[in-house]
Amino acid sequence: MLSKLQKASDKVGLFLQNKPFSTAWLQFQFQRHFHMERKNSSKVQGLYDFCKKTFTPSGTPPPSSQAVRDLCSLLVGPADVGLEEQSSDDDRGLGFSGLYGLNRVARWAQPITYLDIFECDSFTMCIFCFPTSAVIPLHDHPGMTVFSKVLYGSMHVKAYDWVEPACFQETKGPGYRPVRLAKLATDKVLTPQYGTSVLYPKSGGNLHCFTAVTPCAVLDILTPPYNEDAGRKCTYYVDYPFPTFSAVNGAEVSNEKEEYAWLSEIDTPDDLYMRPGVYAGPAILV
Repeated sequence: MLSKLQKASDKVGLFLQNKPFSTAWLQFQFQRHFHMERKNSSKVQGLYDFCKKTFTPSGTPPPSSQAVRDLCSLLVGPADVGLEEQSSDDDRGLGFSGLYGLNRVARWAQPITYLDIFECDSFTMCIFCFPTSAVIPLHDHPGMTVFSKVLYGSMHVKAYDWVEPACFQETKGPGYRPVRLAKLATDKVLTPQYGTSVLYPKSGGNLHCFTAVTPCAVLDILTPPYNEDAGRKCTYYVDYPFPTFSAVNGAEVSNEKEEYAWLSEIDTPDDLYMRPGVYAGPAILV
């Protein structure tokens, strides 16, 4: 589109030099050409344009409620990003009903394809394509806002938020890490009909785990993106039922104990198999 606009601009210059048309008429023709190009731009281009004007590298101020609603209304379908819905994948996994027969290593070893659409200091646009039963284990998004939209298929999401003020409990044994109390925010299966889910730095399920019930794809927009130098490192966790450890004095816990869990930091799983893929959707004009 930029090259077309440049050609249009060159034509305007030639007309000004050689033709007796008025400047106002030429400006009208140029603006008409520009707006036609914008009208014909892709939905993913519209996403990029909105993110570019809205998000900042620091994440402050956070997106306004109006910006969140506007972005949620812009999120797209699989065809808009060059994807086709996958058929059943019985030879790859067991489906959600069979997940309990798989150990953590086997589940994490399922290949997940990562498609990079665009990344800058202010935001990341990407897609994760899951085979059945594949898992992205429980992880956090420190200081980040994340928009997620299931493009096709079904995905189970389990998400937590930290209990504030922070509540820690020491665990016994050498090499054991302390656990921290968190409250369950989401535990359900999402489909394209669900719409867009949004998590915030301290609410909405900032720590979540994805499990593919069927082959599925998820479009993610993260703002600001992960950046270890800025304190936004992705950390993985394992969750334990609340009764596993005694609550420390002063912990504010409701009677619904099943809504709480203890989370312990773990190293990045060696068997988390995420392979890069090629984004085949419309190119983004930056």
